[in-house]
Amino acid sequence: MQQETEYGQQAFTPSAEDLAGVEAWFAEYDALAARGAVREIADLAVFPLNLATDVPGGFAAVRQWDREEFIQVMTEVMGGGTGDMEMKSVRTPHFLTSNLVLVETEATVVVEGRRQSMRYADLLVRTTDGWAFQTMVQGGWGHGWPPATRG
Repeated sequence: MQQETEYGQQAFTPSAEDLAGVEAWFAEYDALAARGAVREIADLAVFPLNLATDVPGGFAAVRQWDREEFIQVMTEVMGGGTGDMEMKSVRTPHFLTSNLVLVETEATVVVEGRRQSMRYADLLVRTTDGWAFQTMVQGGWGHGWPPATRG
């Protein structure tokens, strides 16, 4: 639902159906991740995929991945899936418009008794086929990446 703001811009307030659509997208993503179904996860993305992270002890780093690079990296990261992990996520969608939603995730993962907390965000875009992720933002992935530069 579009609303007029004091600046004359349109603000979007999501409906229950809008929120349910994003929740359903993440339920599908989580189920695929649990199985390690990286190629099917790639089907839920728009490429090139934007990534923003940071270089530990340094600055921000950004990249774009094509489908093949995403599959290669995520296969290494996910291995046989995340089903053996205990993962709890709290996701907070921030709808920019009816077609753009930034979703902040606070997650806790327990692997072999070790607990790790993380925060990340995804930009989902509404496509003709439904929601897709287009940008991933999470700290700590930039090992070996060059720092971002302006201009």
